[in-house]
Amino acid sequence: MKSTGIVRHVDEMGRLVLPIELRVSMDINPKDPLEVFVKDNMVVLKKYYPACHFCGNADNVEYFKGKIVCKNCIDEIKNNM
Repeated sequence: MKSTGIVRHVDEMGRLVLPIELRVSMDINPKDPLEVFVKDNMVVLKKYYPACHFCGNADNVEYFKGKIVCKNCIDEIKNNM
């Protein structure tokens, strides 16, 4: 993992501000969803890209009963019924 040398404090509400330089370099815009992971003793933030529940494809996805499913998997399911 690469260190940025940036240190920020968590405020009383548990919030942390990501510096503008980091947001620009990582293409993180206001209202962008971020996924939160825990690895060993680290908290890792990753820009969230919705992907198909079955194959992981992020193109042509739709929500079906609370799950994200791509058009290819929908077609495959229809053909196997």
